[in-house]
Amino acid sequence: DKGSDDILAFAFSPSGDYFAMTDDSKRLILFHTKPTWECVSVRFVNRRCTSLIITAAEDKILVADKSGDVYSYSITEPQADGKLELGHLSLLLDVALSPDDRYILTADRDEKIRVSLAKAPYNIVSYCLGHKEFVSKILVIPNYPDLLLSASGDSTLRLWEYKSGEELYCCHLSNICGPETTKTDQKYPVSRITYCCQGGYVAVLCDCIPTVYVFQLDAVAHQLVYRQQISLKHKGWDIAFEETGDLWILQEDNEAPLQLYRPCDGQWKVVTDDKGLQKMSKYLQDNWTVFEGFVGAESHYSSLYKASFDNMAAYLQRKEERLQQQKKKRQ
Repeated sequence: DKGSDDILAFAFSPSGDYFAMTDDSKRLILFHTKPTWECVSVRFVNRRCTSLIITAAEDKILVADKSGDVYSYSITEPQADGKLELGHLSLLLDVALSPDDRYILTADRDEKIRVSLAKAPYNIVSYCLGHKEFVSKILVIPNYPDLLLSASGDSTLRLWEYKSGEELYCCHLSNICGPETTKTDQKYPVSRITYCCQGGYVAVLCDCIPTVYVFQLDAVAHQLVYRQQISLKHKGWDIAFEETGDLWILQEDNEAPLQLYRPCDGQWKVVTDDKGLQKMSKYLQDNWTVFEGFVGAESHYSSLYKASFDNMAAYLQRKEERLQQQKKKRQ
C-alpha cells in the first residue's frame, strides 16, 4: 500500500554523525551529517515503524514496528537487508538501548516493557510490569545506566531497575496536573520525555495538553521530585534539553513555533533575545507549510486505550424501560 512522506520516527546517533528516519511509505533513510549532510542509503522496512534508535557503537539502527517486531539494519553495510531481532505479540510503541548496547528494551501496547540481551534477543532478561495501559515512552537514564524511566497511558511515570524488573518509584501525573483541568476523567499519556544529565532534570510533554512538566531525579532515594510546570499557549509537539539545561519547546503556533527556557535559580524562565532561537524560529516560519497538515490533529494515543464495557448499566436501563412499558399497559 502506498503511503505518504510523513516521518514516523527518527533519531540521531550519539555522536550526531548519523541521522536515520522512517516514513509512511516504509522507507528507512540514513544520512551522514558531517562535514555536510549526505544520504547514505534508502532501504525499505516490512511494516510501518513506530520508533527507532541508533546503537552507541553507531554500527546498527534498531527499528520497532506496528506488528511488534524489532529489526536491525547495518550502518557499516548500508545496503544490507534488515535482520529480525525480536518480536512481541502486540504493537510496539518505543525501543531503547542501554548505554553499553548490551540490552534492548521494548515497550508495547499491552502494558509490558521487555528487557532482552542484544547479542541474543531471544534471551529475555526481565519484564518491567506494573503499568495499567499502553507504555508510550521509555528512557534509560544516561548517567545512571541501570535505571529506566517509563511513561504510560495510565497517567504515570515509573522508575525501574530494569535488569531485575523492580519498580522503584511511581508518580501519578493526575495528582500534579489535576488542578489545571475540569475533566474528571482526563488522561495524561506522555508523548515526549527528555533528560538533562546536568542536574538530573526530566521534562515530559503530555499528548494534547499544552504544558511541560519538569522533575528532578533523586538517584539515591530512587524518586522523581516535581519542580515546575511550564504552561504553553498552544499544543506542544516536541521538547529537548541541551547539555547546559536549556529547554527547547516546539509548539503548534506559526507566529512563535519555538520557545526557549533557561534555568535560573532552580526555575526555567523564557528567553526571547537568543540569536539561535530567532534564527531557528524564522526558519520554521518560512517552512511552516511542512507542519500545516499536523495543526489541529487529533491524538494518536486515544485509539490505544483498552475498551471497557458496562453491560450491567445497559441491562438495568433495558429493565427499567420494560418496567415502564408494563406500567403503562396496566394503566
